[in-house]
This record gives sequence, structure tokens and C-alpha cells, in this order.
Amino acid sequence: MKYIIAFLFIASIASIVAGYFLDVSYTEKLIGFGVVSLFIVVFPLFSYYRWKCKDVKDYMLTKENLDKMRNHESK
Repeated sequence: MKYIIAFLFIASIASIVAGYFLDVSYTEKLIGFGVVSLFIVVFPLFSYYRWKCKDVKDYMLTKENLDKMRNHESK
């Protein structure tokens, strides 16, 4: 999965860079495709890949987690 994400990221960045430096009639489409694929495809895949085995409650500021942090700071 991480290789697919890396490939799509590099392809999106390459599309954006090619759109800036190539002098063809569809440069705006290259840049647009790169940006859209980056934000619609790559970032959600990356977020899913990084968070798929995590528990969201560990990262929320609940009463128990705040008490844990206070106890850890007092030590």
C-alpha cells in the first residue's frame, strides 16, 4: 500500500511540475490533474494507511486522558 501511495504522490508532483515547465496546450490540465489527484486520492489513502489500526480514543482529550497527562506531569 505504501508503494502505491508513493507512486501516486510522485506521479501527482510530476504532473504539476510538468505542467509548469512544458509549453503545450494542456498545461492547465496537467497542473489541475496533479492537484486534484493529490488531494482527492493521495491524501485520503495516506490518512487511511496511517490510521487503520489506531484507536481514535487514544488521541481524544477525554477526562481520563487529561488525568493521565496531569499525573505524568506531576511525576
